[in-house]
Amino acid sequence: MSTWEYLPETEKEIDSIGLILAQNEIKVDYFKGRSASEEAFKILGTNNLPSPAILHVATHGYFLPDISSIGDTILKVDNYQSGFKYSRHPLIRSGIILAGADNGWNGENINPGIEDGILTAFEISQMNLSNTELVVLSACETGLGDIQSIEGVYGLQRAFRIAGAKYLIMSLWKVPDFHTKQLMVLFYKNWLQKKVSIPDAFRQAQKEMRDQGWEAFYWAGFILIE
Repeated sequence: MSTWEYLPETEKEIDSIGLILAQNEIKVDYFKGRSASEEAFKILGTNNLPSPAILHVATHGYFLPDISSIGDTILKVDNYQSGFKYSRHPLIRSGIILAGADNGWNGENINPGIEDGILTAFEISQMNLSNTELVVLSACETGLGDIQSIEGVYGLQRAFRIAGAKYLIMSLWKVPDFHTKQLMVLFYKNWLQKKVSIPDAFRQAQKEMRDQGWEAFYWAGFILIE
């Protein structure tokens, strides 16, 4: 049984956005299900190939608080799971969840030579995304608790900026995937079809959600980092 909540709207979101990109003559490579692996992510920007101009990731994200700093708690790091869950480094305790992450997340053994599916912010920071104009983390939420700590948000922000990405869209709290899809489709239409800047396209998409009567909870959680 998966640790992570299924996000039924994400595939519709990806297909809708892929269509918008294709209509604007932007080449699209899809990674869904098992193909959305940590190996596939880490190969971006390698082998003398530029990183993609747009990187849209619709999956769970996580941030774990620094438990080791609470009082006089003494922790014994004795398994694979503890190694990242109890790290003092916020770039280890934050990241995104990719295919096959359940075993590593639950502390089970990982077969040698295979990535664990848990892409930490630290690993992201070591990538070359210098050709990437926009990274979108459209479903950056966790089934184990909302991302509420500023340290967690900062961890992902810092990682993608170190890697070289210019703009980053991410969420401060768990937004239902239906409303996430609505906002993202509006954003891409504004940006690519109406030919406005990324910041203006993002602001307009949020305004459209508000004008449609959606409460701020459903759209204000997303922020644009420049």
